[in-house]
Amino acid sequence: MALFDVQDDAGDELLGELLAWGAEANYWHVDVAVEDQVRTAIDEVASRFGGLHVLVNNAGIAGVNRPTHEISEQEWDRVQAVNVKGVFLCTKHAIAHLKRSGGGSIINLSSIYGIVGAADVPPYHASKGAVRLMSKTDALLYAGDGIRVNSVHPGYIWTPMVEHHLRDSGATDLDAARIELGQLHPLGHVGEPDDIAWGVVYLASDESKFVTGTELVIDGGYTAR
Repeated sequence: MALFDVQDDAGDELLGELLAWGAEANYWHVDVAVEDQVRTAIDEVASRFGGLHVLVNNAGIAGVNRPTHEISEQEWDRVQAVNVKGVFLCTKHAIAHLKRSGGGSIINLSSIYGIVGAADVPPYHASKGAVRLMSKTDALLYAGDGIRVNSVHPGYIWTPMVEHHLRDSGATDLDAARIELGQLHPLGHVGEPDDIAWGVVYLASDESKFVTGTELVIDGGYTAR
């Protein structure tokens, strides 16, 4: 397993956990918006592990939470650079290795806001809509190579990004805000990271060998309303 991130402390911590569990893993410092870093790291991964079979594009940032007309070009571009360009670059440089492996699976993390709209965080929502359609396009482009491409669309998952979003929205009591946020979902609570991780495991595995070009929505019923 190869880990890419710009947060080295968190990356090293996760690597330590994986190694303690007996996994074969390594960590690379990679800014997914920088093509040279992406190309070099993916080539090193394929060399170290003898090939590449699965790519999970999970890097993402929320960006500023202001109306569209109040967002600067730089603020807009930064979100697209990580959330959209990052998916493009990692996919671009993984394809040759996946082909050499005889196929594989690409899993792109989108969002419920790649499916429905909301009146906040415009750069983020635009980026996640792009990821959804990129996934469908690449699924069609590379199906003949045995490469499956799907997108995952989480509802609100209790992560540091969601905590930051709540604070940025003015929440002072995170416990109360978590309960209120949970009520947006028919199941009545927010999700946990493992809810998404198991969906990714499914799409990475041969259990999903006939699944490509589609969305796996894991949202507690949010988009069913």
